Amino acid sequence: MIKEAIILAGGLGTRLKGVVNDIPKPMAPINGIPFLKYLLEDVHQYGIERIILAVGYKWEMIQDYFGQEFMGMKIIYAIEHEPLGTGGGIKNAMAHLQNKDFFLLNGDTFFKVDLRALETHYQDTQSDLCLSLKAMTNFDRYGTVTLKGNQIIAFQEKKQMEEGLINGGVYALNTSIFELAKDQKKFSFETDIMESGLEQFKVQGFISEAYFIDIGIPEDYLQAQMDIK
Repeated sequence: MIKEAIILAGGLGTRLKGVVNDIPKPMAPINGIPFLKYLLEDVHQYGIERIILAVGYKWEMIQDYFGQEFMGMKIIYAIEHEPLGTGGGIKNAMAHLQNKDFFLLNGDTFFKVDLRALETHYQDTQSDLCLSLKAMTNFDRYGTVTLKGNQIIAFQEKKQMEEGLINGGVYALNTSIFELAKDQKKFSFETDIMESGLEQFKVQGFISEAYFIDIGIPEDYLQAQMDIK
């Protein structure tokens, strides 16, 4: 069983300025509680033992709140002293992993995926990377993916869509896929790993109907206040 998770928690929350100021985006309060706390409470139920937080902007605020342990899970801080991009941030955090297989979560989205079902799909299909996918209608904020069976064969740019499958920001993966960027320090996970790895690695999709919210814009941040109790 996968016992470790990396959470990308270095966001500045630029688009939330005016609603939330001067705190890391994952610390944005939802009904008075940091958004990140809801994520940690959710992953805890799946037996995760170690959380590596990929942090940067005002990371001390996160450490002051959560410390070195939360609900019995060990908390490790992988600090970016300069922006490394999503890929560089994950690679920096991977140095703290004890195993090759791990979960990866975005720190500004909450997709209530069953992590054990995601892991089972990841293992059964012998994937290198398995993305959680969410079906959405009438949207333009997200790129979409194209599936052939369960295999992801293409990623599309953001555009107005009547319906499509979006990347829900929860992954099961193996460190081996980062061989694509072994000589890079700053790079994009989405472009340099996921898109570039489609031919060389086995990239699978796992569709879930679970609740999804992205607090990256004020409208959805306010929606989260009503949804998440």
